[in-house]
Amino acid sequence: MTTQVILLNGGSSSGKSSIARCLQAVLPQPWLTFGVDSLIEAMPSSMKSSDGIDFADDGQVHTTDAFRRLDVTWGIGLAAMAHAGARIIIDEVFLGQAASQDRWRSALDGLDVLWVGVRCDSGVAERREMTRGNRVIGMARAQADLVHHGVSYDVEVDTATSDSTECARIIAHHVS
Repeated sequence: MTTQVILLNGGSSSGKSSIARCLQAVLPQPWLTFGVDSLIEAMPSSMKSSDGIDFADDGQVHTTDAFRRLDVTWGIGLAAMAHAGARIIIDEVFLGQAASQDRWRSALDGLDVLWVGVRCDSGVAERREMTRGNRVIGMARAQADLVHHGVSYDVEVDTATSDSTECARIIAHHVS
């Protein structure tokens, strides 16, 4: 089977979005990139608070049932695009750890998925977070290891030791 979906999981500021852009450049066919940030940007502003998703001052992320329902629908929609023939790169943060992967496995059922762990030392991710200026300080440190607990991968990359292009090349080597 040919890889239809590449799912990148890693904490905030781990380098997933940069890797996704590099994958688009190194893979021979066109790939579309979507991520949890795309979902959050598409939500009504009323849900970017305690009514949907809330980013606490300490970097913790809290979601409501309404957000989780939209998130499930989002996954099903991305899977439908892949079933229709689009190649999809998903940039995700498994805050629910293994349960998040199970939810994605269900949504992506019947598709050939390459599961990629994007690791980054928490100190490195935290420095990136501070430089970016558009993240709640503390998210990177809180998520760096948490999002990988109980999750299984086909390939893992480390953006603290390799740049985004090298990580993309490693991942591309596993795309069939």
